Amino acid sequence: MSASRADVLIQDLEDLTPPPRRDEARSMTAGLFARWRAVGACACVRINSLHEDGPLDISRVVPAKPDFIAYPKAATASEMRELDRAITAGEKQAGLPQGGIGVLPVCETALGVVNVREIAAASPRIRYALLGAEDLAADLMAERSREAVELDHARRRFVLECRAAGIEPIDAPYTFTDVEGAAQEARYVRRLGYRAKSLVRPDHTMAILAALIPSEAEKAHAQRMVEAFEAARARGEDRALVDDLWVEVPTYLNAKRLLAQP
Repeated sequence: MSASRADVLIQDLEDLTPPPRRDEARSMTAGLFARWRAVGACACVRINSLHEDGPLDISRVVPAKPDFIAYPKAATASEMRELDRAITAGEKQAGLPQGGIGVLPVCETALGVVNVREIAAASPRIRYALLGAEDLAADLMAERSREAVELDHARRRFVLECRAAGIEPIDAPYTFTDVEGAAQEARYVRRLGYRAKSLVRPDHTMAILAALIPSEAEKAHAQRMVEAFEAARARGEDRALVDDLWVEVPTYLNAKRLLAQP
């Protein structure tokens, strides 16, 4: 995973770790984080629910100083406040600065998607939220497909609610194996407003990164819009026509935002 060029790597102590092996997984946390940070990746760990093994997970992983703790099936603000208190207690016990560990709510139920604004406001630790895929589809009683039409409404609502809350939305993973499908989905969600996407297969990383990063042609088009708009304003005009699109202030600012991306 460390060679995949993913920006964040997540150790999963929840569904992907069988309960009998969770103690073993917890003992690996510090070593994993050290290796991930050595290659420039942020370290995250997905814990279990606070009503299950979550408190034990927190006590064991906080001393390893994760950048983020991901919380599964995040659904309510009260749950996030309880999580914040538990992490704060863990930081105090470990002698760490309070508030240094971020919280990543994983919104993978209908209630979690609907409540994401309240979830975001529950703790200053929350600066991002992740949309689920498989659990969300199951909660919706939807049929899973490569086209992900069953997730489309949730995906659109999630980006809207996260932007309204002032946090960054992270799109759901593409859980099928084909690389082109992952790239196609990443291109689609970028058009919706997502700038980050989760993944479960390392071989999808480069295709997703390429899909999320503006191409040279897209940058050239954005540059034309910026130059045309600025020239029009210099002439005292309100807007500029570029490739049959009227470029006004919002479009101009969006083009500048695209050009500012690394």
